[in-house]
Amino acid sequence: MFMTRPRGVLVPLVRTVVVLAAVPLLAGCRATSAGATDPSPTPPSAASGRDEGGSTVDRSDSATEEANLAAVLSLYTEAFPDPGSSEAAATAERVVAADAVAHGSGRQAGPGGLLAEFTADRGRVPGAQAVVKRTAADGELVAVHYQVASDPADERTGEAAVDLFRLEGGTVVERWSFDQPIATGTPASGNTNTMFSDLYDPPAPAVAPSETEEESNRVLAVNAYDTLFRDQDVSILDTAFDPAYLQHNPVAPNGTEALKSLFSGSATFPPQESVVSLGDGDLVWTFSQSVRAEPGDPVLAADVFRVDDGLIREHWDVVPAAG
Repeated sequence: MFMTRPRGVLVPLVRTVVVLAAVPLLAGCRATSAGATDPSPTPPSAASGRDEGGSTVDRSDSATEEANLAAVLSLYTEAFPDPGSSEAAATAERVVAADAVAHGSGRQAGPGGLLAEFTADRGRVPGAQAVVKRTAADGELVAVHYQVASDPADERTGEAAVDLFRLEGGTVVERWSFDQPIATGTPASGNTNTMFSDLYDPPAPAVAPSETEEESNRVLAVNAYDTLFRDQDVSILDTAFDPAYLQHNPVAPNGTEALKSLFSGSATFPPQESVVSLGDGDLVWTFSQSVRAEPGDPVLAADVFRVDDGLIREHWDVVPAAG
């Protein structure tokens, strides 16, 4: 199922997915550096150069990106509803390579591993559907932000998730998964935004970003993330963020003041940086890892930023529980 909301002409891509929600301020914000995944091979960015955001191919090949996105989304529409069916098996075998690497604790390689995860998702959330909220296809990378919920109309139940895929020749060869339970009750922060809603209303209609603008947005958001979480320099909040930016992590209020208070307080946070990033439409996705991470160290969190007119306006994240 795909849930979308008309947004004039700003066009963030919106589709379906799964997971669990609840903690830190900007997905990377946690008091320890432990991740929810077990030791796994170094993310593509570590091998190909962090400046490229983990991509090793042409980020302007729209036709290939659209084909990759369509292939990945078929997993959620054709395999997730009944992972044990012959249709699900056929779809998974068509889209996922037999030896596709699956990063994370207890995750299995290949199409069977993905179907096993879908089965587990549906076991945790009876009657679950994969409700895709937003997607990105950039270079050989595809990312999906989704909710696992029995009632697609209720964004406050089930799990929140982000899945990241790397494809070669139209086939998934590597994937990462991030999930967290959706918090219930009234958060202490007072932030009642859901983990999925689209709230930013641009002051004036805007055309869809060009490929060049998408890349500029990606560089801006990655630099902002690294400056804040790697360098822990809060001055970036005054130059790269809308002071009233919209926050979808229930632990954090809207706006930049909460982050300023966090970094000026007594809490300390091990530095981390973006190692994989995608830009598509007005959205930038970053996947972070501890600074000076060793091969096999986990990727810690997934963040999604909306960038408009040179500023970060809205933010979503999925931060798995520390393992």
